Amino acid sequence: MDRIIQKITTNLWFDMNAEEAVDFYTSVFNNSQIGRVTYYSGVGSEKHSFNAGKVMTIEFQIEGQDFIALNGSPAFQYTEAISFIINCESQEEVDYYWGKLAQGSDEKKKQMCGWLTDRFGITWQVIPVELNQMLFTGEAKKVERLTNALLKMKKLDLNELRRAYE
Repeated sequence: MDRIIQKITTNLWFDMNAEEAVDFYTSVFNNSQIGRVTYYSGVGSEKHSFNAGKVMTIEFQIEGQDFIALNGSPAFQYTEAISFIINCESQEEVDYYWGKLAQGSDEKKKQMCGWLTDRFGITWQVIPVELNQMLFTGEAKKVERLTNALLKMKKLDLNELRRAYE
């Protein structure tokens, strides 16, 4: 992994399962890699209660985006207010990412419009690029039909969206 530090890096707080999460994400995205790992030293253990030698952070990269996974605690939880958008070139790509990221997730956490929350609590939007093109360049009536169809879907169906648009 490149040692140049990205100006803004996403830090993901995990409840002591950062290694499992990083292994999962780097298996889902082909263009990914794991970088440097830091370990708790024992300093401050009276405050954080992590033993020396336990993984503290793992740098990783997916699709050119740098992340840091932190082994924290259950003190902080994710919400759907922040999500990662995966711009997909085809229905096959939508199906792939939706299927992989949904593995082990709660059915109730699959929301309309291509949103899902994975088993680690991270929210993703799996979106075909063509949807954005239709929304931004279409006539008002086409966009209205498209939006009505979109609001009825969890995993997006590009062919159904095209039909609604036309």
